Amino acid sequence: MSDTISNDEELQITAPENSLPPCALEDLPEVMRQACARAGWTRLMPVQAHALPYLMAGRDIMVQSRTGSGKTGAYLLPLLSLLDPEEKKPQALILAPTRELASQVEHEARTLFEDAGISVAALYGGVGYGRQLEALRAGVQVIVGTPGRVLDHLLRRTLSLDALRALIFDEADRMLSIGFYPDMKEIQRYLPSRPLLAALFSATYPQHVLNLAGEFLREPQMLSLSQGQVHVATIQHLYVECGRMDKDRTLVRLMETENPTSAIIFCNTKSNVHYVTAVLKGFGYNADELSADLSQNKREEVLARLREGKVRLLVATDVAARGIDIPALSHVFLYEPPEDRESYIHRAGRTGRAGAAGTVISLVDIMEKMELQRIASFYRIDLTPLANPTDEEVAVAAGRRETALLDARRRACTGLQLERARRYLSLVKELAQSDDEDQLMLLALLMDADYQRSLGMEQTLPRPRAERENERRSSRRGKSRDKVEAASEGEGEEKPRSRNRKRRKDRRGEPEAVSEAPEAEVTSSSEPAPEGEGRKRRPRRRSRRRASAEGAEEGGQSLDNSSQAGDTE
Repeated sequence: MSDTISNDEELQITAPENSLPPCALEDLPEVMRQACARAGWTRLMPVQAHALPYLMAGRDIMVQSRTGSGKTGAYLLPLLSLLDPEEKKPQALILAPTRELASQVEHEARTLFEDAGISVAALYGGVGYGRQLEALRAGVQVIVGTPGRVLDHLLRRTLSLDALRALIFDEADRMLSIGFYPDMKEIQRYLPSRPLLAALFSATYPQHVLNLAGEFLREPQMLSLSQGQVHVATIQHLYVECGRMDKDRTLVRLMETENPTSAIIFCNTKSNVHYVTAVLKGFGYNADELSADLSQNKREEVLARLREGKVRLLVATDVAARGIDIPALSHVFLYEPPEDRESYIHRAGRTGRAGAAGTVISLVDIMEKMELQRIASFYRIDLTPLANPTDEEVAVAAGRRETALLDARRRACTGLQLERARRYLSLVKELAQSDDEDQLMLLALLMDADYQRSLGMEQTLPRPRAERENERRSSRRGKSRDKVEAASEGEGEEKPRSRNRKRRKDRRGEPEAVSEAPEAEVTSSSEPAPEGEGRKRRPRRRSRRRASAEGAEEGGQSLDNSSQAGDTE
């Protein structure tokens, strides 16, 4: 059983089994105390005091603590005792989600390791390789980097992890939301087979972060430090306040910043289900809908595609809230609060299945917020506000993911493909340095098209008008050829004569049997047939045509005269 303790700072500390007591600055080895003095630390932060004993004992651990709580010092200080300054090879690898965080960690590490003979190198994208290669050639003990650039150096064989002793993941929840998981799994192939000291630090632990821990750490245990709420393997209940008319755009922003692996978006009406589905598809998301309009077979088909990962986002009414088990569902979004309290529990229960973590986010206006708070109070749910993401935050999140995607594709390119792409380097430089927004939009369109393809969209850029016209002309020519081929294949076969063929034969004077019904209609003319003529007469329409032709030969009679001639023929 885990122990829960409350300290003076009102932090809830959840310690792992076989817990170790926290330590103070005075309890640390001399080399660590000197490092703290260089950094100006007079005491340890709570996360450092509780995490250091486990890391110094060589135990793999997952540490949950909010951003800015001192986690960096918690995993850097133990490296002073673990690493060998005489060995000029990378012995510790610290992976971070962004180059800003990697640069910050590098700066703090240089301060702590200044007089210990341990050197640090930061490897991240967006800059050239020159200084990074120089640092690696000189020999460094600690590597701090983003997964993409670290993998680049591993593939180039400018970095070796053979002497690695420690592996640290910093802000793992953010790393996975950006989309670095494939890169991290690729890096794992270069890790030594012997046991390493491994630690994972994160502000929250949704299910995909817990999965990461199980794949990289040996028997990981959890140390959680949180204020008021433990964000570990539980359902988070959040709400975003926004205007009723702004809910669609707010939902799209949340999709970018939250980046759910799969999610259900609940609406109260079928019309909203159709609308929200159309909005999500319009923005490039792999979405489908589920409502009472669908047959049972169709509903089961949609749910099967969701479970198989072929559909990422499902928009549904409460018809999908009961009796549905989607194990990998990471998020539930409430586009509008339910009309009764029980429905909230059923909707929220679609995530966090089998003890896994999950997130429920409600979109509410002022009045809906009051109703949601009443529901939370009734069920004693800890409801937490979530800031409405800004357009700038969405742009940063999408930009980071697109950069990671492009980096991964570049690494997969052959030499010939890279050589082919170099033809456009001068154009890219010219466009990137342009002040013309239309020129910059060309690059932005390419970025967006590639990003939408990663979401499952096959065609994201409209084709030029000339291309569409050519396709239509080709389609018409193809249909004409099909008709000709069908006609040639039918030659020699006896077919029913069409009306047009009958008319052509009539014009040539060929005899043709006329059915009794047309005869009766024709002989029912207002004028009786002249005496001596047979009872059979040609249809009036055909007679008029012949009379018109005769009149034209005689000097061009009017259509009225030709009609009269036909009637009295």
